[in-house]
Order: sequence, then C-alpha cells, then structure tokens
Amino acid sequence: MTETTTTPETFLSDDTQELTLTSRAADKVKEIRDAEGLEGQGLRVRVIGGGCSGFSYDLFFEDETTDLDQHFESHGVALYVDMMSLQYLEGTEIDYVEEIHGAGFKFLNPQAKATCGCGSSFAA
Repeated sequence: MTETTTTPETFLSDDTQELTLTSRAADKVKEIRDAEGLEGQGLRVRVIGGGCSGFSYDLFFEDETTDLDQHFESHGVALYVDMMSLQYLEGTEIDYVEEIHGAGFKFLNPQAKATCGCGSSFAA
C-alpha cells in the first residue's frame, strides 16, 4: 500500500492523480540521501526538454521549494514538483530496478505516448 499525501491542495484539482514511489524506489532514495549526507531534503522530480523522445526526467535532492510547487509524500520521501512538470507527471509511479544491463529509476508514466530505449526520455 502506498502512503501518499499532498499539500497545498489549493493547486490540485479533484481529479489530479498523484506522483508516487514504489517502496523499492523510496528505499533507494533514502539510501542515496543518507549516503550523501542530505537528511531532511526532498526529491525534486521534474520534466525538462530534451532527450531522444522530446522530454527527459530529472531527479535531484533539494530543501527549498516555492509556493507554486506541488508537494507529495510517498513511503516517507518528500517529493517536489513544479506546476509545469506536474502536467506531464500526473499518475506517474517511480520504481527502482536492477537489471543485467544496469540499475536505475524507472518511470511508469501514463502520460507518455512513447519512450526511448533507455527509459529516461518520453514523448507526451
């Protein structure tokens, strides 16, 4: 079961779907955050232009947000999303996978109409 909360709700419409992490992804985020000495920081999730399919995902830790950011929490990890990125990330679940050819975060994004082979780029 995914624990998720959102604030401030004034920026969300009633039909907005939240951004979540799987428990495996949340554990990996916490492991990386602790190893880097970034306790107390949240994970910024954003979409930027570029990549082989048009848009790329970007993840990084930060502790500063603006009033226009949407705040989510999933499995004890604070997630921050700017309003522009949110329109491309609604309903997305982020997983962490370890495979023969590498390990990393995998975005299960219902907004993506196409993705590239590496999984870090998509078209909306």
